Amino acid sequence: MSTKPKRLPLPKRFSAALTEDAYAKLRELNAQWHFGNNYLLTILLENFDEIVDQEKLDKVMRAFSAKYGQPDAGGMK
Repeated sequence: MSTKPKRLPLPKRFSAALTEDAYAKLRELNAQWHFGNNYLLTILLENFDEIVDQEKLDKVMRAFSAKYGQPDAGGMK
C-alpha cells in the first residue's frame, strides 16, 4: 500500500524578480528535481549553510557589490 507524500506548507508569499541567468538556473533545477520554484528556493535557503562555501560566497558578494552597489539596508523588512 503506497502512501501519498506530505505537502510542505509554504505560507509566506512574496514577489521575486530574477535575472534571466538566475531564472535559467532555477528552471534547470526544476527539470532535474521536479520541484516547483517555491519549493526549490525553500530547499536552497533552508539548507544554505550546508550548501554554500562561505569564502566563495564572500568573494561573489564583494564582486557583485563592486559592480552593482548595494540597496539601502532599510529596504529589507
